[in-house]
Amino acid sequence: MSLQPKPAAGYHGRMETKRIVFLAAPRAQILDVTGPFQIFFRASEIWNRRHPGSPPAYNVELCSTSTNTLVETSCGLGLAGSLTYRSLRGRIDTLLVAGGGTMEGPSQDQAVLRWLRMKAKQVRRIGSICTGAFLLAAAGLLDGKRVATHWKWCDDLARRYPDIQVDSDPIFIKDGKFYTSAGITAGMDLALALVEEDLDSELALQVAREMVLYLRRQGGQSQFSAALSLQIAHRSNFQKLHSWVLDHLAEDLSVESLAARAAMSPRNFARVFLRETGTTPAKFVERLRLEAARRMLEETDAGLDEAASDCGFGSAESMRRVFLRILHVTPGEYHSRFMRISHPA
Repeated sequence: MSLQPKPAAGYHGRMETKRIVFLAAPRAQILDVTGPFQIFFRASEIWNRRHPGSPPAYNVELCSTSTNTLVETSCGLGLAGSLTYRSLRGRIDTLLVAGGGTMEGPSQDQAVLRWLRMKAKQVRRIGSICTGAFLLAAAGLLDGKRVATHWKWCDDLARRYPDIQVDSDPIFIKDGKFYTSAGITAGMDLALALVEEDLDSELALQVAREMVLYLRRQGGQSQFSAALSLQIAHRSNFQKLHSWVLDHLAEDLSVESLAARAAMSPRNFARVFLRETGTTPAKFVERLRLEAARRMLEETDAGLDEAASDCGFGSAESMRRVFLRILHVTPGEYHSRFMRISHPA
C-alpha cells in the first residue's frame, strides 16, 4: 500500500497557499537565501504534481531591507527580489531573515526593526538563517529564547544580547513560533523541517533526495565546520608548532613535549598558550586529531583502528569517546554517512 500525502492544513483546516517571505539585507550570504528558497519552491512543485488543480503549497518571495528590490549578495551576485519591506502588503505565513552583510554589525536600521516587531505579531512563524539572528535579536524578538546561529558568531551574539540563550551546537532550534538556524546550509535543514511540518515527511524526504541532502542531519553544526574554531596566535613559535603538530599527530604531544619544541618551560608554555589561543594545549591537540580523523573518515576507506592510530588517539575507543563528546556521533556513524554520499546505492 503506498503512502498518501496528508493534506496541508491552512488557517481554517483547508489547503491554503502559504506565503514564505525571505528578508535580505545588502551583502547577504547568497546561500542563506537561495538554498532554503529552492527547498520551498521544489516542495511546492512536487505538491502541485501530486495534487493537480490544488492551490500551490507555497508562494516564495524575496524582500529587501533597502529601498532597492535588488539584493547584492556578499559574493557580488545580485538577487532580483520583487519587493522591499516598505512595499510588502498582505498576510505572511512565514518570515525568514537571511544572514550576512550588515546583520553582524552593531547598528541596525530602526525602521526595519520596528517593521519586524510589527510583523512578528502577525505571522505564524518567524525565523532566521545564520546571522539573521542578529537582526531578530536587535528587534528584541529573541529575548528569553534559545537561539542558534553560525558557530563563528555565537559568542558575539551572546555577548551583545545577554537576554538570549545562545546554543552553539544545534543545526536549528524551534522556540515557540521562532525558528533560528546555524550557518549557511543549515538554513536548508530548517526549510526541510518546515516543509515536513507543513506538508508531510514523505514529501520533505523526496525534496531532500532530489537536492542530495539529509532530511534530518544527526549531530550538531560543529561536525560540519571544516576549519578549526581555534585561532592560533601570531607568535611565530606557535605557528611553527601548529604546523609541526599537524605532521606528527601520532607522536607524544604532551605539554612537556610541546614546550620543549617551543623552547619554553612546561608551566610557562601552558600559561602563554592559553592566553594566546584561548584554549589549553591538550584541547588544541585533541581538536587537531579530531579534524584529521574526520578527514580520513570522509575521504578514505581507512578503518576506525587505522584512523585512531594515525591520528594519535591510541585506540578506536578513545577516538569514539572524543567523537561522541564533541560531534555527538560515533566514528562509525560518521564514516558510514560519508560513504553513503560517496557511494550511493
